Amino acid sequence: MSRDGRLRSEEVATKFGRNLWRCRRRAALSQEELGARAGLHRTEIGMLEHGTRLARVDTLMKLAGSLGISPAELLEGIHWTPATSNEGGFSISERTLAHRCRDECS
Repeated sequence: MSRDGRLRSEEVATKFGRNLWRCRRRAALSQEELGARAGLHRTEIGMLEHGTRLARVDTLMKLAGSLGISPAELLEGIHWTPATSNEGGFSISERTLAHRCRDECS
């Protein structure tokens, strides 16, 4: 994988982690409680939130279901640009549900 591809994957993992942290806090769950609901270990929740691990599709579904949200909320702000004559790539937007959740999470 190219350096740019690895960098983009790290950015995606970081953005996903922020989304997961925000949604977990909004649900008033600890990492351990969310892990128990999703069938995951607390340390995996922590790694996902810190962006050191990127969730697989089945993990994404377990987390969303355990939080009672759409998987789209965990993917908020993560976009893929299809390839044309060049390589495609991810982009990260800062405008997210955080604006809506700021009051709920405070």
